[in-house]
Amino acid sequence: MNDSPPLLEVRNLVKHFRVAGGLFGGHSGLVRAVDGVSFELRRGETLGLVGESGCGKTTTGRCILQLERPTSGEVIFEGRDLAKLSDDELRAVRRKVQVIFQDPYSSLNPRMTVGQIIAEPLAVHGIVTERKSRAQRVREILTHVGLLPQHSHRYPHQLSGGQRQRVGIARALAVEPTLIICDEPVSALDVSIQAQIINLLEDLQAEFGLTYLFVAHDLSVVRHISDRVAVMYLGKIVEITDRKSLYDAPLHPYTKALLSAVPIPDPVLEARRERVVLGGEVPSPLSPPSGCVFHPRCPIAIDRCRREVPELREIRASHRAACILA
Repeated sequence: MNDSPPLLEVRNLVKHFRVAGGLFGGHSGLVRAVDGVSFELRRGETLGLVGESGCGKTTTGRCILQLERPTSGEVIFEGRDLAKLSDDELRAVRRKVQVIFQDPYSSLNPRMTVGQIIAEPLAVHGIVTERKSRAQRVREILTHVGLLPQHSHRYPHQLSGGQRQRVGIARALAVEPTLIICDEPVSALDVSIQAQIINLLEDLQAEFGLTYLFVAHDLSVVRHISDRVAVMYLGKIVEITDRKSLYDAPLHPYTKALLSAVPIPDPVLEARRERVVLGGEVPSPLSPPSGCVFHPRCPIAIDRCRREVPELREIRASHRAACILA
């Protein structure tokens, strides 16, 4: 996997949203949702993208999918910059890049049966043209995601949350994609169901050779499924490395704070470990702080952090962090 060329390259991705100010639409502001994000994703691997709510994780995924057109930067998939493709050219690419949405309750059409939901992309992309063959293909896909063939006749409201998310996975899987953006696919589910869905995603990856960008805020879930992990804060990636290095020896103070908040099942170890408590609130992306975006909450910040924007640099082998003190 390490020697293969990247399946996806995101280079200096920027997405700003212009918002009107005041009741009467006065001076407008600029929300810097994603501000210079770069990473690579190799075929067959899973990259976890983690951070607090509002840090730009989902917007990054939507820009890769071209559901949001980037303000600037490149999204190179299989050698083509998706940001430069027309809508007609994107249609062919969309079969290879699919998404699993966060909320299985709202991402499925309540007026369509499960069979119709899964069969629709097969018809749209011309993968299976005959109706009878499509019905057979739907039954096969349902079996792959752990559902029964008779579920194809049910409507989403007749299913549990875990079953609905399996339908969402089946819909993404139907067009035989190469890359799947998993946008917090288990955050709306019970903990017991989360483990089942994560195991299902891992089994499907092994069976079909899938590549995942796994967006989440739960570090324990990300640790289970990811090969590498990228940590985002206020529109920027502050640390990226392989899973073991990140959890065993994090470099960025924000990553250390996130990891210290993850509970440990052993009460003895839980009582002994050092807590990193961050002060203040996450700054607004409308007016991000100067220098390092994390410095207002950083427990080790110095004056230099207020002036300099740290580069995401390699500090250890294949371990990059955006901190001048690391």
